[in-house]
Amino acid sequence: MFRPKLPTMPTPTGLVSPPAVVEPTAVVQHTTTTPAPAAATQVPSRPTVQLTPGTALALVGGGTAVVLVVGAVLVSMLLAVAITGASVAICALVIRSLITAESKRR
Repeated sequence: MFRPKLPTMPTPTGLVSPPAVVEPTAVVQHTTTTPAPAAATQVPSRPTVQLTPGTALALVGGGTAVVLVVGAVLVSMLLAVAITGASVAICALVIRSLITAESKRR
């Protein structure tokens, strides 16, 4: 009753082929040495980025907007935590005063 019943593996039907045998192959490493080109003849692989005044202004504006949005989110989260903490502290004081008032009446 407490032992799990394992399913039986279904038997294959029809034509069954034996598993293919994979034979290992030799790994051949080719080492070729080419002389390094001179530093003076190397061309930069990527073109340099040129910023126009409009592009720089857009980047500064975008960065400022991101900083302001992230700052507003963080400040609002901090404010929510502060308000929650203050309300929990007030509730604790009210409950404490109710308990002490109840014990003084008896």
